[in-house]
Amino acid sequence: MSILIKNGRVVTASETYIADVYTEDEKIVAIGKDLVYQADKVIDATGKLIFPGGIDPHVHLDMPFMGTYSSDDYETGTRAALHGGTTMVIDFILQTQGDTLHNALKIWQSKSQGKAIGDYSYHMAVTDFNDDVAKEVVEMIEEEGITSFKTFMAYKGALMIDDGQMVQLMKVVKKYGGLVTVHATNGDMIDSLIAKNKADGNMSPIYHYLSQPEVTESEASGRFADMLEYTGCPGYIVHMTCEGALNAVRKATQRNQKIFVETCPQYLILDASLYENDFEGAKWVMSPPLREKKDQTALWSGINQGLIQVVGTDHCPFMWDQKLMGKDDFSKIPNGHPAIEHRMELLYSEGVDKGKISLTKYVELSSTNAAKIFGMYPRKGTIAIGSDADIVIFDPKKEHTISVETHHMNCDYSGYEGKKVTGKTETVILRGQVAIENEECLLKAGHGQFIKRGKTSKTVI
Repeated sequence: MSILIKNGRVVTASETYIADVYTEDEKIVAIGKDLVYQADKVIDATGKLIFPGGIDPHVHLDMPFMGTYSSDDYETGTRAALHGGTTMVIDFILQTQGDTLHNALKIWQSKSQGKAIGDYSYHMAVTDFNDDVAKEVVEMIEEEGITSFKTFMAYKGALMIDDGQMVQLMKVVKKYGGLVTVHATNGDMIDSLIAKNKADGNMSPIYHYLSQPEVTESEASGRFADMLEYTGCPGYIVHMTCEGALNAVRKATQRNQKIFVETCPQYLILDASLYENDFEGAKWVMSPPLREKKDQTALWSGINQGLIQVVGTDHCPFMWDQKLMGKDDFSKIPNGHPAIEHRMELLYSEGVDKGKISLTKYVELSSTNAAKIFGMYPRKGTIAIGSDADIVIFDPKKEHTISVETHHMNCDYSGYEGKKVTGKTETVILRGQVAIENEECLLKAGHGQFIKRGKTSKTVI
C-alpha cells in the first residue's frame, strides 16, 4: 500500500517544516514539497501536525500482580495505544524467582503473538540473578533482541534483587551492550512504613502515599546511580516522580555521569490530594504514588534541563472490582491506572499548548529518545526516508474531554475523567497501513510485530 500525506507540518526531534510525506509498503520513501506520486491513499494534512508514531517504553499488559491481572491484554492495550497515537510499546517480562528467563519469555510470547495490533518489544525483569541467569542475559541480548533489563529495589520476596545481585547484573549487561532499568524505591523502608500504618489501623488509600515518602525514592535513585558509576553500566530510572529523586540524578551529573530518566503524565499533571477522596483515591494507587505540586514543577524543569529524556505511562489498569480487593486494606489495592491511550494528547495539551515544552521536545519525549535509548533508531522514532512508516496526523486545535465513556482501554473508570484537552490524534499509520481513521481501528489482532532491538545508545542529543 502507498500513502501520500500532503501539506502537513512535519515535526521531528530536531526540526519542523511544511512538507508532503510519501510511504510505500512499510517505509517512508520520500519527503518534500509538492511530491508527485500516484498513491493508493491521499491524506490532506493542511493545518495538522505530522509526528513520528509514539513509543511508550513502560506498559504492563496482561500482567500478574497481587493475585490478579492487569485488565488490558495485548489486543485491547495496543488498540487503545494506537487510538492515542502510540504505535509501539515495550512491555515487561517478569521472571519468576527460581525460574529461567527463557521460560518467562515463552509466557509473554504466548500473551502477545497473534494478539498485538501495534508493534511491541520487551524488557526482561530480572528477579533472581545468578550464574545461570547471567548466561541467559547474554542470550537475550545476542539472540532475542531484548537488550534492556528491569530491576526492582522494592517488592521483597517477589521481584526485588539485592544490591550485590544488581552490581553483578550491571557488569554483565555493560559487557554485552545492554541497559539496566530500575524501579528505584527503598523497599525495606516502604515495607516497614506499611506495616506500621496497618498496625495503627490506618487502612485508607492515602496511607499508600504516606508509606512511600519522597525519601524512599530519592535514596534509591542515588544508590542506583552510585552502582552505575561503579560498574560503568548505562542505566535508566523508570517512572520518576519527585524533586528529591531528580536531584539525585542532578548530583550524579556533577561527576560527569549520564543516567537516563523517564517520568509519566500522571506525575506531571496529578497530585497526592486525590488520595484524600476516601476510597475513590484507589483509582490513583500506583507505585511510586502521586506526589506534590512542587514535584510537578521540578519534573517539567528537569525535562527542559535535559535530565529527563522520556515520558512513558506505566500503564497498568485494573477494573474497579479489582481495586475493591483493597477496600479495607490499602496494601491490597492493585497498583496501577489506565494511561496508555492519553499519553500523547496529555503531553501535547499540558506541555506544548501551555508553553512548557517545544514541539521538538515533545517528539523527543514521546518517541525519538525512547527509540535511541532502547536500540530502535532510526527504524523507529523519527520521520525520515527509510524509517518505518509509523506516523501520527494530529489536530493541534481540536478540543475534547477525556472520559471512560469514550476511551478504548479495558477499564471501567478514567484517571482523568472530565479533563478538557487541546490537541487530538486524528489519523495513525503503522508500518504503512492506516491503523486509526475516523476514530476507528482498521487493523486486526496479530498485525503488531515484535521488534528486535539493538544495543543501547549511551548518548541522546
